[in-house]
Amino acid sequence: MPEIPLGVLDLVPVSSGSTAADALRNSIDLARQAERFGYARYWFAEHHLNPGVAGTSPAVVLALTAAATSSIRLGSGAVQLGHRTALNTVEEFGLLDALHPGRFDLGLGRSGGGPPADKPAASSETAGRAPNGLLIPPRFSFARLLGSPRIALQRKLLLLPGAESQDYAEQIDDILALLAGTYRSPEGIEAHVVPGEGADVELWILGSSGGTSAETAGARGLRFAANYHVSPATVLEAVDGYRSFFEPSDTLDKPYVSVSADIVVAEDDESARELATGYGPWVRSIRTAEGAIPFPTPDEARAHAWTDEERELVQDRLDTQFVGSPATVADRLEQLQEATDADELLITTITHGHTDRVRSYELLAEEWRKRGHCAQSS
Repeated sequence: MPEIPLGVLDLVPVSSGSTAADALRNSIDLARQAERFGYARYWFAEHHLNPGVAGTSPAVVLALTAAATSSIRLGSGAVQLGHRTALNTVEEFGLLDALHPGRFDLGLGRSGGGPPADKPAASSETAGRAPNGLLIPPRFSFARLLGSPRIALQRKLLLLPGAESQDYAEQIDDILALLAGTYRSPEGIEAHVVPGEGADVELWILGSSGGTSAETAGARGLRFAANYHVSPATVLEAVDGYRSFFEPSDTLDKPYVSVSADIVVAEDDESARELATGYGPWVRSIRTAEGAIPFPTPDEARAHAWTDEERELVQDRLDTQFVGSPATVADRLEQLQEATDADELLITTITHGHTDRVRSYELLAEEWRKRGHCAQSS
């Protein structure tokens, strides 16, 4: 098996009984530890109106984290372009690159008050198992989330009155042009972003299906991150779609894919399952559109009275979370890599206790290194 770098995707989770300030301090500490453990990247997600998630502004958290680390690549996973412009995105990452040159990944996504999520592309993929045994669960319908009053309120608060989101592919082209210094308006007027133009940032597109995001990334020769942890049912469709659309670019001559996974590692399988107990109620809060709750303790999680409907709502995420000893989880990550032919893997881990979370990443890094996978990202 090839050497596969590991990265970290951090939502800046707030644990029950703690504060957003605690979550931010924990995330910055985890980034320092991840650098020491040998992780290749550390990305921050962007979420809004979620009581249990403090990662509302990737650029702000990245600035704080860059000052506390020295070598690990830092990035967004992802900046939500639905409520942003190409200009302010390039300006933010231009500022970051000006002080910490060559360290940032600009990961771009479509959500956050933008157009409806990708419609599933045509695919023969069905629920069951990939040829190597990787679980591909039934599709989850995000219609319930997109139609919720909370999501409508989020869109209202994020967008200026009367504003409409720009076409996603056009927005990506504007970002590329502003970074390259080649932007021209339809009237032929140039725009030059300082700082921003010429910034040494690595562009990624994040996507959950083989639709618009995969096509946009592939057609422009950009790197692509597929979300097994968000939409495990469509991960194969996403990576296959991206590769089918791929055209070589000045920065990339062949497809380059990262795939995400939710994991919890402890010294043994039983201990890991205990640490992961809060994951079910946490996912339930997201998929019922109430917004992510502060991550519960195992005892708090066990006190939740589940309905059959709720269990069905989260089952695909529970079945595809990799939980166990270092060997158990590494085996499943190798399976995910083999099924998707990923060049990198992106790990997201949430536990109630910060020490347990740090230890999970440490144990995985040690096991991954034993298996000869510690390569630098390309």
